[in-house]
Amino acid sequence: MATDSRAVARPAETLAAPVVRLGRLELLRRRPALLAAGAVVGLAVALVAGVALGSVAVPPDQTVAILLHRLLGLDLGVSWSAPAETIVVDLRLPRVLTAMVVGTGLAVAGATFQGLLRNPLADPYVLGTASGAALGAAIGVLVPLRWLVLEFGLVHGLAFAGALLAVFTVYRLSRTGSLGTLTGLLLTGYAVGSLLAAGLALVMYLSGQNLRQIFFFLLGGFDGASWLRLAAAAPIVLAGVLAIALRARVLNAFLLGEETALHLGVDAQRERAILLGLASLVTAAGVAVSGLVGFVGLVAPHVVRLLAGPNARAVLPVAALFGASFLAIADLVARLVGEVPVGVVTAVVGAPFFLYLLRRARTGYEL
Repeated sequence: MATDSRAVARPAETLAAPVVRLGRLELLRRRPALLAAGAVVGLAVALVAGVALGSVAVPPDQTVAILLHRLLGLDLGVSWSAPAETIVVDLRLPRVLTAMVVGTGLAVAGATFQGLLRNPLADPYVLGTASGAALGAAIGVLVPLRWLVLEFGLVHGLAFAGALLAVFTVYRLSRTGSLGTLTGLLLTGYAVGSLLAAGLALVMYLSGQNLRQIFFFLLGGFDGASWLRLAAAAPIVLAGVLAIALRARVLNAFLLGEETALHLGVDAQRERAILLGLASLVTAAGVAVSGLVGFVGLVAPHVVRLLAGPNARAVLPVAALFGASFLAIADLVARLVGEVPVGVVTAVVGAPFFLYLLRRARTGYEL
């Protein structure tokens, strides 16, 4: 069909943000490269700030010089001390990069779930991913067995497995019901998530002195970040993000509705399963590293869609950059205010901001 590419490239306003009559926003929608360039600059600022600031501050010029020297082999002619290089390279840089990788994965997974389910309130945990990961981690805390592979222990492994198992269970159960596919997914996800939450409550009740460790996982954090753990998790997250981005055209087709997607030649059942699997895999890998971190996958795609429009080809890469910057800055704030869990910071910042965005949505959403 001659009109296929046009139809897919300009998805219906199913998930579109409310119409904004501001010249600057219209310019960004016409030229998403400008928005992407701004997001790249913001990412660079977040990286430098996250590495430079902390209990022991490293001057920005030294921070940039160390990063360029170690990452690109460039010499800016700036001198620095050995302790400063240790702080930047061995302590802070892996933590900041881990936060960015997790933020990228959660933001892209959120954009995928919102587009696939045609629901602007969907987040990476909508199919019970969070509940499955939390229950798996809690069981890992209670099991009297300790092993470590690539700095991942039993808690991280069971969290990853629990997240994927929960999503697989939700998907299989939703296909056996009589409800519509999307409605069945959402309702089954809620039911399975509630059941897993009850199991988590029971495990927490039995945990005794290990309750603090479970709470720490539930609130999220990057205290255990390291180069080895980043090297193990980053390929999974980034490969999943890339695979989702390559299916932006398919995601645009789903925004038009499942019947329209079928008319455009999209194998709806197959592509839905692939996108759900990829988004869930990315989410599970991020959760295994950081614990549960909310609002990143909810706010980041929503903000980008408000600025760039609903086209997944623009939303996915810019949301990835925005999510990485957002979580890196949130982790920086968490460190500066006394090593509080990063999930607390994202909730404090994300919840009011998301309510503000919803308040601006005067025209509402057509789901």
